[in-house]
Amino acid sequence: MSKKTQKILLIVAAVLSLSWILWAVVGGNTGVSQKIVSYNVVDDTFTTVDLTVSKDPEATAACEIKAMDKSYAVVGWKVITIGPNSTEVGSENGRTTLVRGEMRTDAGAVTGVVEDCWIVDPA
Repeated sequence: MSKKTQKILLIVAAVLSLSWILWAVVGGNTGVSQKIVSYNVVDDTFTTVDLTVSKDPEATAACEIKAMDKSYAVVGWKVITIGPNSTEVGSENGRTTLVRGEMRTDAGAVTGVVEDCWIVDPA
C-alpha cells in the first residue's frame, strides 16, 4: 500500500471515529435520564416502581415502566408522565424528581424496571 493510500485510510478512519463519538455523545442524548431507586411487588396484581427522573424543569417527560415475572415475561406495563417542575420541587433546582409509578399486573411479578424515558413534544 502506498504512503498516500495509508494517509487517506487513516484520515477516513479518524473522521468516522470522530463522527461516531459525536453521535454517541450528542445524538444519543434525549434530554432526560432516569435511575430506578426501588420497586415493590405489592401482590399478584399490583407493583410499584420508584425512580428519579432528571430533565429540564420546564419539560414534560414520559417513562415506560414494566413488571416482569421470574421468566422475564412482562406481566405489567405502563407509561407515566412527569410534568414540568418548579425550582422548589425535587433537587438540582427542579431538574431531578423522585416519581412513583404504579401498575396493575396480570400475574405475580418478581421485579419492576424502567425501560426508557423521553421528552414529550409539547405540541
